Amino acid sequence: QVQLIESGGGLAQAGASLSLSCVVTGHTFSSYAMGWFRQAPGKEREFVAIISRTSAITYYAISVKGRFTISRDNARNTVYLQMNNLKPEDTAVYYCGAQESTDSDTWVRWDLYNYWGQGTQVTVSS
Repeated sequence: QVQLIESGGGLAQAGASLSLSCVVTGHTFSSYAMGWFRQAPGKEREFVAIISRTSAITYYAISVKGRFTISRDNARNTVYLQMNNLKPEDTAVYYCGAQESTDSDTWVRWDLYNYWGQGTQVTVSS
């Protein structure tokens, strides 16, 4: 049984930084591209960032590019999201997802992911 467990959310002021982690158990971590998505109240889950199996490819939503960095450690079965210069509009529940497909066109679609974590709340105050 594949499980994804996020941690690291919390409350931050605008301009501050937070780091999220997501540990994957129950399957070979390096078999998955790993993505971060977020969902604000009343809104649909939106793509934030993706990293390929070997870290060769990363891709970001325009809204976070230059501020967020996704990385992974296959030896630790963990994917990270470093969030700098946070803005109030970054407030959301952040989810990590595991994607088996190697088709990068599928990576930004939350409905095509195979597994999800439970989410971690990030709140940014102005």
